[in-house]
Amino acid sequence: MSRVEFCGVELEHALINASGTWDPLAARRAFGDKAFTEFPFAAHVTKTITTEPRQGNPAPRIWEHAAGLINSIGLPNKGLDRWLAEDLPELVDLPVPLIVNVMGFSTAELSLLVERVSAETPAVAIELNVSCPNVETGTIVGSDPHECAATVSAVRPLTRLPLIVKLTPNATDPAEVARAAESAGADSVSLINTLRGLAFDPASGKPWLGGGTGGVSGPAVRNIALSQVHAVSQAVKVPVIGMGGVTSGADADDMIRAGARLVAVGTASFRDPLAVVSIRKTMSAMPV
Repeated sequence: MSRVEFCGVELEHALINASGTWDPLAARRAFGDKAFTEFPFAAHVTKTITTEPRQGNPAPRIWEHAAGLINSIGLPNKGLDRWLAEDLPELVDLPVPLIVNVMGFSTAELSLLVERVSAETPAVAIELNVSCPNVETGTIVGSDPHECAATVSAVRPLTRLPLIVKLTPNATDPAEVARAAESAGADSVSLINTLRGLAFDPASGKPWLGGGTGGVSGPAVRNIALSQVHAVSQAVKVPVIGMGGVTSGADADDMIRAGARLVAVGTASFRDPLAVVSIRKTMSAMPV
C-alpha cells in the first residue's frame, strides 16, 4: 500500500487505530520496546482525554456478542494534567504521528483541551469526540448540526492544528452533521463511533453492563458504517476517516471504496493486537 497524505501529513499507509482501542503504553509493558519500534499503525490516536480524571462506568463494562462487542467503558482517563505529565513523555517516542482525541462537557472545557494540546504536545491533529454514547452528554453535539457547528466554530480559532470531528451514528442525518462541521472549519470527519445497544444477563434478566446500555462495535456494524461513510464522503470535501467492523483487508478496501481516506481499526485489535498487520497485508493496491 502506498503512502497517504492526510491533512498535510504524509503517512506510511492508510491504517490507524480507533481511539481507545489500542494502548501503546500497555503494549510496551507487555511486549517491550518492540511494541514501539515495530508500531503497526500509520498514526496513533490517543484514548479520549478530558479536563478532569474520570473513573468511567461501573463494571461489568464489556459484553461479547456473536459479531463484536458492546462496551460501556465510560471514558476513564487520568485527566489532562496527568496525561501530559505521565503519558505524553512516553508517547513522543512513537515512530508515527500523534493524533490527540479530546472531549469536553462544555465549550469552555473543550476550548481548554484544544489550547493546551496545541501548545504542549507534538500532535499533528486533534480529534473532537462529540459522539460517545456512554457518557451523559456525549451525543448532544454530535447528533445536532447546529450544536456541532457552534462547537467547532468556538474552538477553530484556538489552534492551527487540523481538527477532526468524530461523528456519531446515533444521529438522524450524519451527513448533515458532517456538512455542519465542515462549514464551521473542521478539516476532517471520522465515523462511525459505536451504536447504542443493550444486553441482558441470562441469569438475572437484568441489564448486564454496569452503565446500562453501551456501544455496539465489530463486524455487526460494518455495513451500517459503510453506508454512513459513503453518504458523508459524498456530502463533504474534507477527508473522511472510516471505521466500523474492519477485520480484513477486504473490509478496509470497502471503506476506501465508500470514500474513506484513512481506515481505523478498533474492535479487531481486542482479539488480536496485531490484527492491523494482517489487514494491511491483505489490502489491495487500489489508490487512496
